[in-house]
Amino acid sequence: MLTEQQIKIAAEKLYQAEKDRVQIPALTLDYPDMTMADAYAVQKTWVDQKIANGAKVKGYKIGLTSRAMQMAVNIDQPDYGVLLDDMFFADGAEIKASDFLDPRIEVELAFVLKDRLEGDDVTIFDVLNATDYVIPSLELIAARCHRTDPETGYTRKVYDTIADNAANGGIILGGRPIKPMDIDLRWAGALLYLNGQIEETGIAAGVLGHPANGICWVCKRFAPHGVALEPGQVILAGSFTRPVPVKAGDTVHADYGPLGGISVKFV
Repeated sequence: MLTEQQIKIAAEKLYQAEKDRVQIPALTLDYPDMTMADAYAVQKTWVDQKIANGAKVKGYKIGLTSRAMQMAVNIDQPDYGVLLDDMFFADGAEIKASDFLDPRIEVELAFVLKDRLEGDDVTIFDVLNATDYVIPSLELIAARCHRTDPETGYTRKVYDTIADNAANGGIILGGRPIKPMDIDLRWAGALLYLNGQIEETGIAAGVLGHPANGICWVCKRFAPHGVALEPGQVILAGSFTRPVPVKAGDTVHADYGPLGGISVKFV
């Protein structure tokens, strides 16, 4: 376990990396014995610092929801990060690529809640009943610490990603909002275009079999700490495509078929 002082130092490194737009070495290089609990403590300390500076919590993201990704990083459960109000961008926005470190785009569904969700016995049906609407979303992920160290070739660990707010950088909502029972959400799919060419395709069943399952998981994860998901919060349920790197000059369009589309341009 890391000491309280080490957790503060690690969180400050991530905070400064984002502020200075300069990636830092993976935290596990300095703290090879970091645990999952340590990683979430670093994440919380960093997020608390941003809240102290005026940011507001708008929801949560759930990551590592596909079996392939879990196997790739040797973990058997998802992870989560916090969505803050300054992370939200409008459909059609021009986003400054240099504001993000190693930016990439993922295709997801977002659940916007109308009722409180809490406890370790939350089911898919509880999630659907508590959801006001589901809407297509793109997650903009970023890496405050190097995915692969340019000097040593060291590859960051899952604990580095968790500490780094589960790699969250931004979120874009768009397309057509739907009630959660209007369609079988497992079969909601998308085509992801980068500069007019298809880069990725996927369907939402790739997220733990059903995109609501990730929200069940995060409720159970929060239950011992007395934390609930609140009405009005946005919950990113997890990606059903691989992350696609983007840079200045790129245009991204996600076609969700009957659910509409989302487009952004990086400048």
